[in-house]
Amino acid sequence: MSLQDDLTAVRRNLDELTRKVERLEQQAAAARGKPASAAPDPSRMVTVPDTPYDSALWTDSDDEGLGARDRRAP
Repeated sequence: MSLQDDLTAVRRNLDELTRKVERLEQQAAAARGKPASAAPDPSRMVTVPDTPYDSALWTDSDDEGLGARDRRAP
C-alpha cells in the first residue's frame, strides 16, 4: 500500500467515526429529551491561560513514572 492509499483509508475511517459520534450524540440528546446542540454551551467552558504556571506549584512533587526527586531508582 502506498502512503496515499493509507491516507485515504485514514480519512475514510475518520469520516465514519465522525458520523457515528454525531449519531451517538443525537441519540443521547433524544434520550435526555433535549435537542442535540451544534456547539458546546459556552457557560460550561473553562479558559486555560497561556501564561506559565508558578513553579512553586511543582515543589515537592514526584515526576510521574520516575519516582521522587530525592531518591534513586532501585
